[in-house]
Amino acid sequence: MKFIIDQDLLTRTLTDLVRINSINPGLSQDGAGEMEIAGYVAGAMEAAGMEVHLDQLSPGRFNAVGIRKGAGGSSLMWNAHMDTVGVDAMEQPFQADIREGRLFGRGSQDMKGSLAAMIAAARAINEAGIRLAGDLILAAVADEEYASLGTLDLVSRYTADAAIVTEPTELRLCVAHRGFALFEIETFGRAAHGSRYLEGIDAIVHMGRFLTEMEAFGKDLIARPPHPLVGPPSVHASIIQGGTEIGIYPAHCRLEVERRTSPGETDDQATVELQAILDKLASQDTQFNARLHRTLSRPPYEIDRQARIVKTLGRVVEDYLASPPIIGGASFWTDAALLAEAGIPSVLLGPSGGGLHSAEEWVDLQSCVDLGEILVGSALEFCGSAPA
Repeated sequence: MKFIIDQDLLTRTLTDLVRINSINPGLSQDGAGEMEIAGYVAGAMEAAGMEVHLDQLSPGRFNAVGIRKGAGGSSLMWNAHMDTVGVDAMEQPFQADIREGRLFGRGSQDMKGSLAAMIAAARAINEAGIRLAGDLILAAVADEEYASLGTLDLVSRYTADAAIVTEPTELRLCVAHRGFALFEIETFGRAAHGSRYLEGIDAIVHMGRFLTEMEAFGKDLIARPPHPLVGPPSVHASIIQGGTEIGIYPAHCRLEVERRTSPGETDDQATVELQAILDKLASQDTQFNARLHRTLSRPPYEIDRQARIVKTLGRVVEDYLASPPIIGGASFWTDAALLAEAGIPSVLLGPSGGGLHSAEEWVDLQSCVDLGEILVGSALEFCGSAPA
Protein backbone atom coordinates (compact mmCIF):
# COMPACT_ATOMS: atom_id res chain seq x y z
CA MET A 1 0.00 0.00 0.00
CA LYS A 2 1.24 3.46 -0.86
CA PHE A 3 1.78 6.02 1.84
CA ILE A 4 3.92 9.13 2.30
CA ILE A 5 5.72 10.34 5.41
CA ASP A 6 5.35 14.11 5.25
CA GLN A 7 8.84 15.30 6.18
CA ASP A 8 7.73 18.93 6.53
CA LEU A 9 4.96 17.89 8.92
CA LEU A 10 7.37 15.73 10.89
CA THR A 11 9.90 18.57 11.19
CA ARG A 12 7.23 21.10 12.22
CA THR A 13 5.89 18.68 14.80
CA LEU A 14 9.35 18.00 16.20
CA THR A 15 10.13 21.72 16.33
CA ASP A 16 6.94 22.35 18.29
CA LEU A 17 7.66 19.47 20.66
CA VAL A 18 11.21 20.61 21.43
CA ARG A 19 9.99 24.16 22.11
CA ILE A 20 7.67 22.86 24.84
CA ASN A 21 9.34 22.58 28.24
CA SER A 22 8.54 19.06 29.43
CA ILE A 23 11.34 18.65 31.98
CA ASN A 24 10.50 15.95 34.49
CA PRO A 25 9.67 17.66 37.81
CA GLY A 26 10.99 14.62 39.63
CA LEU A 27 14.45 15.54 38.34
CA SER A 28 14.39 19.36 38.35
CA GLN A 29 12.53 21.79 40.56
CA ASP A 30 11.72 23.92 37.51
CA GLY A 31 10.40 20.95 35.54
CA ALA A 32 7.14 21.81 33.78
CA GLY A 33 5.86 18.24 33.55
CA GLU A 34 3.85 16.84 30.68
CA MET A 35 0.55 18.73 30.75
CA GLU A 36 1.31 21.13 27.87
CA ILE A 37 3.07 18.62 25.67
CA ALA A 38 0.38 15.97 26.26
CA GLY A 39 -2.24 18.45 25.08
CA TYR A 40 -0.23 19.15 21.94
CA VAL A 41 0.28 15.44 21.22
CA ALA A 42 -3.40 14.71 21.82
CA GLY A 43 -4.31 17.33 19.21
CA ALA A 44 -1.85 15.84 16.72
CA MET A 45 -3.28 12.37 17.31
CA GLU A 46 -6.79 13.68 16.77
CA ALA A 47 -5.67 15.27 13.48
CA ALA A 48 -4.40 11.81 12.49
CA GLY A 49 -7.91 10.40 12.90
CA MET A 50 -7.31 8.61 16.18
CA GLU A 51 -9.48 8.09 19.22
CA VAL A 52 -7.65 10.11 21.86
CA HIS A 53 -7.34 9.68 25.61
CA LEU A 54 -5.64 12.08 28.04
CA ASP A 55 -4.97 10.07 31.18
CA GLN A 56 -3.99 12.05 34.28
CA LEU A 57 -1.42 10.50 36.61
CA SER A 58 -1.21 13.37 39.09
CA PRO A 59 -1.52 17.18 38.91
CA GLY A 60 0.29 18.31 35.76
CA ARG A 61 1.30 14.78 34.73
CA PHE A 62 -0.49 13.15 31.78
CA ASN A 63 -0.23 10.37 29.22
CA ALA A 64 -1.61 10.97 25.73
CA VAL A 65 -2.86 7.81 24.04
CA GLY A 66 -4.24 7.55 20.52
CA ILE A 67 -6.03 4.47 19.20
CA ARG A 68 -6.82 3.56 15.61
CA LYS A 69 -9.39 0.80 15.92
CA GLY A 70 -8.95 -2.32 13.84
CA ALA A 71 -11.22 -5.20 13.01
CA GLY A 72 -9.96 -7.78 15.48
CA GLY A 73 -6.46 -8.56 14.21
CA SER A 74 -3.18 -8.36 16.11
CA SER A 75 -2.72 -5.08 17.96
CA LEU A 76 0.49 -3.05 18.00
CA MET A 77 1.65 -0.27 20.31
CA TRP A 78 4.18 2.45 19.50
CA ASN A 79 5.65 3.91 22.68
CA ALA A 80 7.60 7.13 23.34
CA HIS A 81 8.05 9.28 26.41
CA MET A 82 7.33 13.01 26.50
CA ASP A 83 9.41 14.06 29.52
CA THR A 84 13.03 15.16 29.36
CA VAL A 85 15.92 15.61 31.75
CA GLY A 86 17.00 19.09 32.85
CA VAL A 87 18.73 21.78 30.81
CA ASP A 88 21.72 22.76 32.98
CA ALA A 89 24.63 24.10 30.86
CA MET A 90 22.42 24.35 27.75
CA GLU A 91 22.44 27.82 26.21
CA GLN A 92 19.25 27.48 24.11
CA PRO A 93 17.57 24.24 25.17
CA PHE A 94 14.20 24.97 23.51
CA GLN A 95 15.36 26.79 20.38
CA ALA A 96 14.98 23.77 18.02
CA ASP A 97 17.63 25.02 15.59
CA ILE A 98 18.15 23.02 12.39
CA ARG A 99 21.67 22.73 10.99
CA GLU A 100 22.95 20.30 8.36
CA GLY A 101 19.96 18.00 8.65
CA ARG A 102 20.05 17.90 12.43
CA LEU A 103 17.56 19.41 14.85
CA PHE A 104 19.08 20.58 18.14
CA GLY A 105 17.45 21.00 21.54
CA ARG A 106 16.58 19.24 24.76
CA GLY A 107 14.63 16.07 24.07
CA SER A 108 15.27 16.13 20.32
CA GLN A 109 16.93 12.72 20.44
CA ASP A 110 15.45 11.51 23.71
CA MET A 111 12.84 11.17 22.49
CA LYS A 112 10.78 13.82 20.74
CA GLY A 113 12.21 12.88 17.36
CA SER A 114 10.66 9.44 17.84
CA LEU A 115 7.38 10.97 18.99
CA ALA A 116 7.24 13.19 15.90
CA ALA A 117 7.94 10.15 13.71
CA MET A 118 5.10 8.25 15.39
CA ILE A 119 2.70 11.13 14.78
CA ALA A 120 3.81 11.48 11.14
CA ALA A 121 3.40 7.72 10.64
CA ALA A 122 -0.12 7.76 12.09
CA ARG A 123 -0.96 10.72 9.86
CA ALA A 124 0.38 8.86 6.80
CA ILE A 125 -1.80 5.84 7.57
CA ASN A 126 -4.85 8.05 7.96
CA GLU A 127 -4.28 10.11 4.81
CA ALA A 128 -3.60 7.01 2.71
CA GLY A 129 -6.93 5.56 3.86
CA ILE A 130 -5.23 2.43 5.19
CA ARG A 131 -7.48 0.17 7.24
CA LEU A 132 -5.64 -2.05 9.67
CA ALA A 133 -7.00 -5.38 10.84
CA GLY A 134 -5.66 -4.87 14.36
CA ASP A 135 -5.69 -1.89 16.71
CA LEU A 136 -2.81 0.57 16.49
CA ILE A 137 -2.02 2.33 19.77
CA LEU A 138 0.20 5.41 20.05
CA ALA A 139 1.35 5.78 23.65
CA ALA A 140 3.03 9.07 24.58
CA VAL A 141 3.91 8.59 28.23
CA ALA A 142 5.09 10.67 31.18
CA ASP A 143 7.89 10.21 33.68
CA GLU A 144 10.12 7.70 31.89
CA GLU A 145 13.20 9.68 32.90
CA TYR A 146 12.50 9.13 36.60
CA ALA A 147 10.10 6.43 37.77
CA SER A 148 8.08 5.49 34.64
CA LEU A 149 4.77 6.28 36.29
CA GLY A 150 3.38 6.90 32.80
CA THR A 151 3.96 3.39 31.49
CA LEU A 152 2.90 1.85 34.80
CA ASP A 153 -0.42 3.65 34.38
CA LEU A 154 -0.56 2.83 30.67
CA VAL A 155 -0.40 -0.94 31.16
CA SER A 156 -3.20 -0.73 33.75
CA ARG A 157 -5.53 0.68 31.07
CA TYR A 158 -4.36 -0.67 27.69
CA THR A 159 -2.75 -3.74 26.22
CA ALA A 160 -1.41 -4.89 22.87
CA ASP A 161 0.00 -8.01 21.26
CA ALA A 162 3.38 -6.31 20.85
CA ALA A 163 5.09 -2.94 21.17
CA ILE A 164 7.84 -0.94 19.52
CA VAL A 165 9.56 1.37 22.00
CA THR A 166 11.08 4.10 19.85
CA GLU A 167 14.07 5.00 22.03
CA PRO A 168 17.05 6.29 20.01
CA THR A 169 18.94 3.24 18.69
CA GLU A 170 20.60 4.53 15.49
CA LEU A 171 17.93 2.47 13.66
CA ARG A 172 19.37 -0.70 15.19
CA LEU A 173 16.87 -3.33 16.27
CA CYS A 174 17.57 -3.66 19.99
CA VAL A 175 16.32 -6.76 21.76
CA ALA A 176 17.86 -6.20 25.21
CA HIS A 177 18.67 -3.43 27.64
CA ARG A 178 20.15 -2.98 31.10
CA GLY A 179 18.17 -2.33 34.28
CA PHE A 180 18.99 -0.20 37.29
CA ALA A 181 18.71 -0.10 41.05
CA LEU A 182 19.05 3.10 43.08
CA PHE A 183 20.36 2.99 46.63
CA GLU A 184 20.69 5.37 49.55
CA ILE A 185 23.60 4.64 51.86
CA GLU A 186 24.02 6.41 55.19
CA THR A 187 26.93 6.38 57.59
CA PHE A 188 26.47 7.52 61.17
CA GLY A 189 29.14 9.07 63.36
CA ARG A 190 29.12 11.22 66.49
CA ALA A 191 29.05 15.01 66.45
CA ALA A 192 31.68 16.74 68.52
CA HIS A 193 33.72 19.93 68.57
CA GLY A 194 36.64 19.72 66.15
CA SER A 195 39.09 19.74 69.05
CA ARG A 196 37.45 16.72 70.70
CA TYR A 197 39.15 14.00 68.67
CA LEU A 198 38.51 11.39 71.34
CA GLU A 199 34.75 12.04 71.20
CA GLY A 200 34.00 12.71 67.54
CA ILE A 201 33.32 10.00 64.99
CA ASP A 202 33.60 11.19 61.38
CA ALA A 203 30.71 9.86 59.28
CA ILE A 204 32.25 11.31 56.11
CA VAL A 205 35.52 9.45 56.62
CA HIS A 206 33.52 6.26 57.14
CA MET A 207 31.68 6.91 53.89
CA GLY A 208 35.07 7.36 52.26
CA ARG A 209 35.95 3.83 53.28
CA PHE A 210 32.81 2.58 51.60
CA LEU A 211 33.59 4.56 48.45
CA THR A 212 37.05 3.02 48.26
CA GLU A 213 35.55 -0.46 48.52
CA MET A 214 32.84 0.41 46.00
CA GLU A 215 35.42 1.59 43.49
CA ALA A 216 37.12 -1.80 43.66
CA PHE A 217 33.74 -3.52 43.39
CA GLY A 218 32.92 -1.43 40.31
CA LYS A 219 36.10 -2.57 38.60
CA ASP A 220 35.15 -6.16 39.40
CA LEU A 221 31.71 -5.66 37.84
CA ILE A 222 33.15 -4.30 34.61
CA ALA A 223 35.61 -7.21 34.45
CA ARG A 224 32.83 -9.79 34.64
CA PRO A 225 31.91 -11.67 31.43
CA PRO A 226 29.74 -9.13 29.61
CA HIS A 227 26.27 -9.73 28.28
CA PRO A 228 26.76 -10.10 24.50
CA LEU A 229 24.39 -7.24 23.66
CA VAL A 230 24.47 -4.76 26.56
CA GLY A 231 27.88 -5.28 28.13
CA PRO A 232 28.78 -5.73 31.81
CA PRO A 233 27.00 -4.36 34.86
CA SER A 234 28.32 -1.22 36.55
CA VAL A 235 27.99 0.97 39.64
CA HIS A 236 28.70 4.62 40.39
CA ALA A 237 28.23 7.23 43.10
CA SER A 238 25.81 10.00 42.13
CA ILE A 239 25.23 12.41 45.04
CA ILE A 240 26.93 12.78 48.43
CA GLN A 241 25.96 15.00 51.36
CA GLY A 242 27.38 15.33 54.85
CA GLY A 243 28.55 17.62 57.58
CA THR A 244 27.15 20.79 59.13
CA GLU A 245 30.06 23.10 60.03
CA ILE A 246 33.80 23.11 59.46
CA GLY A 247 34.56 22.90 63.17
CA ILE A 248 32.32 19.92 63.95
CA TYR A 249 32.82 16.19 63.43
CA PRO A 250 30.05 15.13 61.02
CA ALA A 251 27.46 12.81 62.56
CA HIS A 252 25.86 11.85 59.28
CA CYS A 253 26.76 11.31 55.63
CA ARG A 254 24.39 10.31 52.85
CA LEU A 255 25.32 8.81 49.48
CA GLU A 256 23.15 7.98 46.48
CA VAL A 257 24.38 5.13 44.29
CA GLU A 258 23.21 3.79 40.95
CA ARG A 259 23.81 0.15 40.05
CA ARG A 260 23.18 -0.85 36.44
CA THR A 261 22.10 -4.47 36.02
CA SER A 262 22.49 -6.74 33.00
CA PRO A 263 19.93 -9.35 31.84
CA GLY A 264 20.18 -12.29 34.21
CA GLU A 265 20.87 -10.15 37.29
CA THR A 266 18.29 -9.29 39.93
CA ASP A 267 17.75 -6.27 42.17
CA ASP A 268 18.13 -8.49 45.23
CA GLN A 269 21.51 -9.68 44.00
CA ALA A 270 22.66 -6.07 43.60
CA THR A 271 21.44 -5.27 47.10
CA VAL A 272 23.23 -8.22 48.67
CA GLU A 273 26.53 -7.27 47.03
CA LEU A 274 26.47 -3.70 48.37
CA GLN A 275 25.36 -4.86 51.81
CA ALA A 276 28.34 -7.24 51.86
CA ILE A 277 30.69 -4.25 51.55
CA LEU A 278 29.07 -2.55 54.54
CA ASP A 279 29.18 -5.75 56.56
CA LYS A 280 32.89 -6.17 55.80
CA LEU A 281 33.65 -2.61 56.95
CA ALA A 282 31.59 -3.07 60.12
CA SER A 283 33.53 -6.24 60.94
CA GLN A 284 36.80 -4.28 60.66
CA ASP A 285 35.73 -1.37 62.88
CA THR A 286 33.18 -1.52 65.67
CA GLN A 287 32.52 2.21 65.27
CA PHE A 288 31.50 1.82 61.62
CA ASN A 289 27.72 2.23 61.48
CA ALA A 290 25.88 2.29 58.15
CA ARG A 291 22.50 1.63 56.59
CA LEU A 292 21.58 0.59 53.03
CA HIS A 293 18.17 1.29 51.48
CA ARG A 294 17.08 0.46 47.92
CA THR A 295 14.92 3.39 46.80
CA LEU A 296 13.90 2.42 43.25
CA SER A 297 14.66 -0.33 40.79
CA ARG A 298 13.69 -1.39 37.29
CA PRO A 299 14.58 -4.75 35.73
CA PRO A 300 16.81 -5.44 32.74
CA TYR A 301 15.12 -6.83 29.65
CA GLU A 302 15.73 -9.27 26.83
CA ILE A 303 13.32 -10.65 24.25
CA ASP A 304 13.68 -13.89 22.30
CA ARG A 305 14.99 -13.11 18.84
CA GLN A 306 12.42 -15.55 17.45
CA ALA A 307 9.52 -13.55 18.88
CA ARG A 308 7.02 -12.50 16.23
CA ILE A 309 7.52 -8.76 16.72
CA VAL A 310 11.31 -9.14 16.39
CA LYS A 311 11.07 -11.13 13.17
CA THR A 312 8.37 -8.85 11.75
CA LEU A 313 10.27 -5.67 12.50
CA GLY A 314 13.48 -7.20 11.17
CA ARG A 315 11.83 -7.90 7.80
CA VAL A 316 10.38 -4.39 7.63
CA VAL A 317 13.72 -2.77 8.48
CA GLU A 318 15.45 -4.81 5.78
CA ASP A 319 12.82 -3.82 3.22
CA TYR A 320 13.01 -0.09 3.96
CA LEU A 321 16.74 0.26 4.56
CA ALA A 322 17.74 -2.27 1.90
CA SER A 323 20.11 -4.06 4.27
CA PRO A 324 19.74 -6.66 7.02
CA PRO A 325 18.87 -5.15 10.40
CA ILE A 326 21.64 -4.63 12.92
CA ILE A 327 20.65 -6.52 16.07
CA GLY A 328 21.88 -4.95 19.26
CA GLY A 329 21.18 -3.98 22.84
CA ALA A 330 20.90 -0.74 24.80
CA SER A 331 23.12 0.15 27.74
CA PHE A 332 20.32 2.34 29.15
CA TRP A 333 16.95 1.33 30.64
CA THR A 334 13.64 1.69 28.80
CA ASP A 335 9.92 1.19 29.36
CA ALA A 336 10.13 -2.01 27.28
CA ALA A 337 10.80 -3.92 30.49
CA LEU A 338 7.55 -2.73 32.08
CA LEU A 339 5.57 -3.43 28.93
CA ALA A 340 6.99 -6.94 28.82
CA GLU A 341 6.15 -7.51 32.49
CA ALA A 342 2.56 -6.62 31.57
CA GLY A 343 2.54 -9.26 28.83
CA ILE A 344 3.39 -7.01 25.85
CA PRO A 345 6.51 -8.31 24.03
CA SER A 346 8.58 -5.26 23.11
CA VAL A 347 11.50 -4.31 20.90
CA LEU A 348 13.46 -1.07 20.57
CA LEU A 349 13.92 0.92 17.37
CA GLY A 350 14.55 4.64 17.07
CA PRO A 351 16.41 7.39 15.22
CA SER A 352 20.03 8.49 15.13
CA GLY A 353 21.43 11.44 17.02
CA GLY A 354 23.83 12.54 19.70
CA GLY A 355 24.25 14.34 22.99
CA LEU A 356 21.88 12.22 25.04
CA HIS A 357 21.35 14.08 28.37
CA SER A 358 24.24 16.41 27.51
CA ALA A 359 24.68 20.14 26.85
CA GLU A 360 24.17 19.72 23.09
CA GLU A 361 21.50 17.24 22.06
CA TRP A 362 20.42 16.60 18.47
CA VAL A 363 18.54 14.18 16.26
CA ASP A 364 19.07 13.33 12.60
CA LEU A 365 15.94 14.35 10.69
CA GLN A 366 16.29 11.81 7.90
CA SER A 367 16.50 9.01 10.42
CA CYS A 368 13.20 10.24 11.87
CA VAL A 369 11.63 9.97 8.41
CA ASP A 370 13.12 6.49 8.04
CA LEU A 371 11.66 5.56 11.42
CA GLY A 372 8.23 6.82 10.33
CA GLU A 373 8.33 4.64 7.23
CA ILE A 374 9.40 1.61 9.23
CA LEU A 375 6.62 2.20 11.77
CA VAL A 376 3.97 2.27 9.04
CA GLY A 377 5.44 -0.87 7.52
CA SER A 378 5.44 -2.58 10.90
CA ALA A 379 1.77 -1.77 11.43
CA LEU A 380 0.85 -3.08 7.98
CA GLU A 381 2.69 -6.34 8.51
CA PHE A 382 1.96 -6.98 12.20
CA CYS A 383 -1.64 -5.74 12.36
CA GLY A 384 -2.52 -6.73 8.79
CA SER A 385 -4.77 -4.81 6.46
CA ALA A 386 -8.55 -4.96 6.58
CA PRO A 387 -10.77 -5.00 3.49
CA ALA A 388 -11.74 -1.52 2.29
